[in-house]
Amino acid sequence: MARPDLNLLVTLDVLLAEGSVARAGHRLRLSPSAMSRALARLRATTGDPLLVRAGRGLVPTPRALELRERVSHLVQEVEAVLRPAEQLTLNQLVQTFTLRTSEGFVENFGPALIARIALEAPGVRLRFVQKPDKDSTPLRTGSVDLETGVVEATTAQELRVQALFNDRYIGVVRRGHVLTKGRITPSRYAAGRHICVSRQGLEKGPVDEALEPLELEREMVTIVGGFAMALALARASNLIATVPERHTGILRTGMHSFALPVSTPEFTVSLLWHPRWDADLAHRWLRGCVRDVCTQHLARMERSGKKKGQPRTVGL
Repeated sequence: MARPDLNLLVTLDVLLAEGSVARAGHRLRLSPSAMSRALARLRATTGDPLLVRAGRGLVPTPRALELRERVSHLVQEVEAVLRPAEQLTLNQLVQTFTLRTSEGFVENFGPALIARIALEAPGVRLRFVQKPDKDSTPLRTGSVDLETGVVEATTAQELRVQALFNDRYIGVVRRGHVLTKGRITPSRYAAGRHICVSRQGLEKGPVDEALEPLELEREMVTIVGGFAMALALARASNLIATVPERHTGILRTGMHSFALPVSTPEFTVSLLWHPRWDADLAHRWLRGCVRDVCTQHLARMERSGKKKGQPRTVGL
């Protein structure tokens, strides 16, 4: 069976509303001949004459009267589906969003983000889940709404990406550690006992690549899967943790942080989502909240660091 032309619904709706081929053609901007052909197609499709001559005018058939209200509702529904959403009533929004983030993001940005959401949309709840890998499947399947991380070659090409902030690696030790005093040279830094952070269990990274031309190598005492674990170990021992500066601000409270004595490339922490949510108003609002909270939090950190005489060198 051939599929009916759904465009005929709009034509039928106008015809039944006007009760006149001429007036319907004028509304639809169709010539009289084109309108007559459309009526002929409608009659063939429905198996009913729909409009019949009565004196000098046309009157609807019983079938047309039966269809008039149903067709009108159908056309209104279709138009509503295809019409872009015009506004979002945040105080009536009830939804749970899932965010997949690396360690440190929730601790640093979570409180301000939750407070912002509660103020603007009390019915919205955030669900934070850990990011054990860089697999894009959760974003593709819709089990995760947003993700934060560093875009790499393995990141799915169809994902949308918005930069949040730049970051760099720094060294962190406990208060009273030998590296809290004196100038930290590459050899002093490399001679310490280090914690390696790697979800894949790798023992080398950008810092080790920067030390290689100097013929220096770090001694990796242990390997952990996240920044929080690395900082917890460094806080309770003489081990050295090397972690992202901005991503671990709260986690490093009470510890001594220092710039690395070798140059390592900065990297960008981004917000990632699947294109299916690109135009969704609620999702766009949430993305804006995350961006604003990150910008505001880092600006406060910047001002705080300057007041303490520790100007930051990492720019947005």
